[in-house]
Amino acid sequence: FRGDPSSALLEVLDPEQNNTFNDHYLEVDLDLSEVMFVATSNTLNIPGPLLDRMEVIRIPGYTEEEKLHIAERYLVPKQLKANGLKPEELKIADSAIRDIVRYYTRESGVRNLEREIAKVCRKVVKEIALAGPKPAKKKASAISVTSKNLEKYQGVRRFDFGRAEEQNEIGLVTGLAWTEVGGDLLQIEVSLVPGKGGMTLTGQLGDVMKESASAALSVVRSRAESLGIDTDFLQKQDVHLHVPDGATPKDGPSAGIAMATALVSTLTKNPVRANVAMTGEITLRGRVSAIGGLKEKLLAAIRGGITTVIIPEENRKDLAEIPANVTQGMKIVPVRWIDEVLDLALERPLTPAASGSGEKLPVREGGKSPAQEGVKH
Repeated sequence: FRGDPSSALLEVLDPEQNNTFNDHYLEVDLDLSEVMFVATSNTLNIPGPLLDRMEVIRIPGYTEEEKLHIAERYLVPKQLKANGLKPEELKIADSAIRDIVRYYTRESGVRNLEREIAKVCRKVVKEIALAGPKPAKKKASAISVTSKNLEKYQGVRRFDFGRAEEQNEIGLVTGLAWTEVGGDLLQIEVSLVPGKGGMTLTGQLGDVMKESASAALSVVRSRAESLGIDTDFLQKQDVHLHVPDGATPKDGPSAGIAMATALVSTLTKNPVRANVAMTGEITLRGRVSAIGGLKEKLLAAIRGGITTVIIPEENRKDLAEIPANVTQGMKIVPVRWIDEVLDLALERPLTPAASGSGEKLPVREGGKSPAQEGVKH
């Protein structure tokens, strides 16, 4: 009895019939043929026929620097005025705003950031009121909120963001994930346990991500000899692949190359570089395919202290849309094949056993592959 908004919008947006749209409440016909409709949504979970009548314009979330500038210019002055504070009574340092963004909000916009700034202002008002009036001749000193005393006004940190590992480790790869509230680092762990060739996947992975893990394992098995791995490594062992933060559902194909790298690292006992992160889908031929959400993923890498990011060659064109200051000081390496990923990510070069002998031969002849040159910012 409340009506169906999607059905009403279907009729409104249909150019064949919206010139005589009938409003059932007013009981009048309206000509909406010359009206431009602008709709907003946080997700694209919209009925297909309705979505087909719209042109989708994706607006990326704010970067950390953009949030900082918005807070300085608009949010802080607005909340000072709303809470009856003068600019000389409260100073919020840039470091405090940055920590609020990182540890007290998790969003692509600034709505919660404004709420947290308002919370600081209210606590400062209370502090001033409890301190009592100052003598007329004594000038009131400004209260300064910095990253050091922020917990006094905000309480214990509610969120954390992924950070790069401190040292190179075997079987641990840093992937990059896209979420509705921005990018994040995604740790992928692989270990071998006694068994009969099974594969265990944990971490609340979705169907697409499970298929990516299966594809990554098949790529490693098909290239075992060239990677210096025993071809029957699954005869007496099981593979366990885990993605931490098990309470959070995860899905998508973009962790394919990270899974393959973790598998190779574990099987060859070759540590993965801690300062390298990667994103890309993998095919059975070992080709690296395009992914989405590149800007958000790069922002997460910078925030986490990553210095080198491996991306698919097909995403090179997307770098033009990312501001230079976002990737400043980071090395971004577009790649086409998993071999290039392994060259960049593993601590030691891989050396396959020569056929019929115990000698070791290099995977590639000397010299750098095109991918190793990278794109420096």
